Amino acid sequence: MLLIPAIDLRAGRCVRLLQGDFDRERAYADDPGEVLQRYAAWGAPWAHVVDLDGALAGRLTQRDLIALLAGRCVTRLQVGGGLRSAPAVEAVLGAGAARAVIGSAAVESPREVQSWLDRLGDERLVLALDVRLDSTGTPRVATRGWRNASTLSLWQVLERFRPSSVRHVLCTDIGRDGLLGGPNVELYREAVRRFPDICWQASGGCRNREDLEALRDTGVAAAIAGRALLENRLPPQELEPFLRSA
Repeated sequence: MLLIPAIDLRAGRCVRLLQGDFDRERAYADDPGEVLQRYAAWGAPWAHVVDLDGALAGRLTQRDLIALLAGRCVTRLQVGGGLRSAPAVEAVLGAGAARAVIGSAAVESPREVQSWLDRLGDERLVLALDVRLDSTGTPRVATRGWRNASTLSLWQVLERFRPSSVRHVLCTDIGRDGLLGGPNVELYREAVRRFPDICWQASGGCRNREDLEALRDTGVAAAIAGRALLENRLPPQELEPFLRSA
């Protein structure tokens, strides 16, 4: 399993939100490039970058910064936030991102997103499906920067795509995001059981090496970590087994 550090961008700074709430922001660095260089020095082959302003606006807003980050080091970037049209996807890939991360559009316009997968290939796109568990424990997908709740389950959204066309899916448990309370191991174990051919990326709650090991045991391909890395809760010397490219 691969560890993918997360860098969330808002107004050019590196920040984190608690449970996706834009009113609960914590700033960590004025220069996200320095944060990315630190992760590159650890040997991270990938970083997950989110344009939070773009997620709110519904369009890519920090293209120049993303291009600067993509050209700054060898770490490859998967970039999301407001990518809801083909031009936006092409813009972020043209800025140097190795993968575009598609969130709301995957739920609201699956046929269009399927056409992007057909044209660009399954290695250039990541579907980002952010979920809240309902009273029955079913993961229901949220969209538009987590502000809109959907009646669709995670499983229903994926069933709208051709099975062989989707390779990378990032699933965030919103209720655990940014809280350092531990990941939803059962959710990811069920995701791998239902869709074993997908390379799952688990996000939300990762706080220490034990959490990484628990996620690895579910069979996910990667784990996203943000706050735990920014606050040095995951020492670099403990991360080496999880920084080898998968």
